[in-house]
Amino acid sequence: CMLCHQAELDLDTCGIKVEQHGICAHVFCLFFADSRFQKRPRNYVHLRLFRQVVEEAAQKVCFVCHQNGATITCWETGCDCSFHLPCATQGGCVTQYFGFYRSFCREHRPQQAVDVVPKVGTTCFICLEPVDNQTSYRTMVCPACKHTWFHRDCIQNQAVFTGARCFCCPCCKNEYKFSMEMLTMGIRVPQRPLSWENLHANAEVSGRHSCCDSRECLCPGGREQAQEEGPWQLLLCCSCAAEGTHRRCAYLRRSTASWECDSC
Repeated sequence: CMLCHQAELDLDTCGIKVEQHGICAHVFCLFFADSRFQKRPRNYVHLRLFRQVVEEAAQKVCFVCHQNGATITCWETGCDCSFHLPCATQGGCVTQYFGFYRSFCREHRPQQAVDVVPKVGTTCFICLEPVDNQTSYRTMVCPACKHTWFHRDCIQNQAVFTGARCFCCPCCKNEYKFSMEMLTMGIRVPQRPLSWENLHANAEVSGRHSCCDSRECLCPGGREQAQEEGPWQLLLCCSCAAEGTHRRCAYLRRSTASWECDSC
């Protein structure tokens, strides 16, 4: 990726890589670098805007890894603290995966307003390991029931597994208040069904989704024709595996190894 300078990273953090016009970048690296990228199709990158972002980032140093090319700047007015998307968690930054895709450094990141502290010996509701003795970047609490504690990494994994449709407090099951708080605190909640539901659905149709779901399928043999390689190779969504596309129907390069559907 020409924005974060990393190759293989967690898709739930940086998203899939888009390759076009000789450039390569993660989808979420683009979104956080400049909001104008959000207004364009995910498989399309405005070349002039991209070059502008890269040139500006070359003058900024990531406060976490101390390398040049930091494309993300804290949203707080007057703060010029910059960082790479993969460095955000290590640096205690909050990246909000909704709306304007805002980012905040560790000094200006949003804090939970819940005025409670965990009892001595409190463990994470998800992994059952001890939590900090107060709310922090690493330790969070449900804003609804105010007694369910968990680690940031644990609730992020939970969000990836359940998707937006089923995401809720693992204890009191509150949905709206809990989801809004987690999104604000930088938890990414993918817009996809529960993971096991996808696996079950795929199992019912011979274990694998087997047709092209592109708006306009260009394959002469139809949506259900698939080759092992070439333009009519069928790629499944790397997040949900519930939708697929032929390489040519999504205008993917031969070197592109993954694809993500519009829902995800």
